Amino acid sequence: MKEHASQELAHALEVAKHIDYLGGDPTVKSQEAEYPQDSKTMLEINLRAEQETIKNYRERIRQAERAGEFALSETLRSIIVQEQDHEIDLKDALGLR
Repeated sequence: MKEHASQELAHALEVAKHIDYLGGDPTVKSQEAEYPQDSKTMLEINLRAEQETIKNYRERIRQAERAGEFALSETLRSIIVQEQDHEIDLKDALGLR
């Protein structure tokens, strides 16, 4: 999980760099965190969040390509590879694979 957290921070910084390059202002708007009492529920929450994140990145990739922002699209593709690895790790931890 520590490795995942480090990668998530790197993803956020990479996306923020592209937003800045494109003239936008990166912001932080996260969902309210849940604080479960047991590790299984925490992993289930994280799994759902990873799946939603992957879905959102796929849409952002399509948008970037339609806009001709191929460097951004490639960055997002590399991020989604790690996100899918996170999903696999979480499924393994939950015994879902």
